[in-house]
Amino acid sequence: MTMGLGEQALIGHLRETIRRRGPVTFAWFMEQTLYHPEHGYYGSGRAAIGRGGDYFTSVSVGPLFGRLLAAQFAEMWVLLGRPHDFAIIEQGAHSGELARDVLLAAQSDHPEFFGAISYVIVEPFALWQARQRSVLAELALKADWRNTVAELAPFRGVHFSNELIDAMPFHLVTWTGAEWLERHVTTNGDSFTFIDRPLSDGTLEERLEQVPRSLPSGYVTELNLAALQWIEALAEKLTAGWILTADYGYKREEFYAPHRSAGTLRACANHQGLPSPLAHVGQADITAHVDWTSLAEQAVARGLTARGFADQHHFLTGLLATKTGQELASSADAKTTRGLHTLMHPGFLGMKFQFLALARNVPDE
Repeated sequence: MTMGLGEQALIGHLRETIRRRGPVTFAWFMEQTLYHPEHGYYGSGRAAIGRGGDYFTSVSVGPLFGRLLAAQFAEMWVLLGRPHDFAIIEQGAHSGELARDVLLAAQSDHPEFFGAISYVIVEPFALWQARQRSVLAELALKADWRNTVAELAPFRGVHFSNELIDAMPFHLVTWTGAEWLERHVTTNGDSFTFIDRPLSDGTLEERLEQVPRSLPSGYVTELNLAALQWIEALAEKLTAGWILTADYGYKREEFYAPHRSAGTLRACANHQGLPSPLAHVGQADITAHVDWTSLAEQAVARGLTARGFADQHHFLTGLLATKTGQELASSADAKTTRGLHTLMHPGFLGMKFQFLALARNVPDE
């Protein structure tokens, strides 16, 4: 992988910060690597998805995923009593293809629902906002943008994210057999390397009280404080409706299973895993699986209720039982059939992703 000027500038920024401050947390290193506004993997606009990119998502299959989600959102609208103002908030919208697919499907399949929609994308980077505006040009009257969750007005509707949480900057910790230490990043000649130091944040110690002490010495795992802060901030904005998030992860007992001694940290580019997240900075994606239990507990502590948790196979199976799903399945051509197979088959995306539904002030059914 050839080093470009952006990578050189980012490496210079990281090395200079470490020279001045000493070793930095992996969470800070990851934040800069992915979200530096000029040179980060996402911040620079370099991130690419699909068969020709670095990773593949459900959106990469085509408009089918958006059409199924539109049916789900329309059902939510009905459950809320068909309000005239129903917000769909999307975060992590990338180029805006999913927003376009959802809105076009709502327009054709659920016209009354389409009339009630206001679609808001939370996107901090002007570069991505510009790409999204271009993709949504024909639907511009339905779309709006906010830079952060904090800028959202209180809303009734649904907040949706697809593969957002796994890329939030997380802390790396390791168990010595007697205590938890935190992995920091420092320099070693021309490269970056890990060094273990005391925990940088008291919140880490609080969260680690939930992790078993019977783990093997040298056990490494991730703590995503950013995800917990995110769900807390988002919960304050939801007045009635749902937060629906799709990602890959585990429940707590599986997330911290003794055999998962190296954690779930992964760096990838061109659909290939890289040997280290400290190499190719700004040129690759860095992710970790979601601790679904901690996320749900944080949401419940902020007044939300956990209303559903399922893998993508079962989530989409439920949607195929709706009127739209039945019509789609009965009239499916070869391309649609292949798309459903990719989205739902356990050997493809069906078991890779899970959906967590959180709610406030919604009917019991």
